[in-house]
Amino acid sequence: MSNTNAQKSYFDLHITGFGYLNRIREVPIRKGSPFVACDIVALHGDAESPEKTRFDCKVSGSEAEKLIRRCMPAVGAEKKVLIGFRLGDLNPEPFTYQSGKKQGQTGISLKSRLLFVSWIKVDGVMVYKAEPKGDAQDHQPVADQQPQPVAQSHQAEPRCQDQFDDAASF
Repeated sequence: MSNTNAQKSYFDLHITGFGYLNRIREVPIRKGSPFVACDIVALHGDAESPEKTRFDCKVSGSEAEKLIRRCMPAVGAEKKVLIGFRLGDLNPEPFTYQSGKKQGQTGISLKSRLLFVSWIKVDGVMVYKAEPKGDAQDHQPVADQQPQPVAQSHQAEPRCQDQFDDAASF
């Protein structure tokens, strides 16, 4: 038998959507570095009266963490911060309500990791939009794929970053 390094494979389950960003915080842990966490109230269903689902997220990845940290002043000022997102590693966690009308009842907290922020709006103004990374092409049928010029791939990035910098004082 040959001794080869087998590469592990995983099945991903991702949640994509958009929702309101709330409760950004740095969570200290006893051993190790603190991490950034936030709540996202995702909107889904009928556009006239959307349903809301709350996710308690640990922010993963340096780019997502940088973007969420930059939203802290706006969220702290109670501005409406709406983000496009991708979540992973969904884990329902039961808890017991400690006060209010539901005191003593069991509830479920949906824990997940915030993997990617695709765009950010503050009070209706687009302040950040991620550049496409070619994923959309990967999911198109081969006949529909068109070659893209290489020079086009990073054109809008500085403009989007400048808009975010301008809105940093929100």
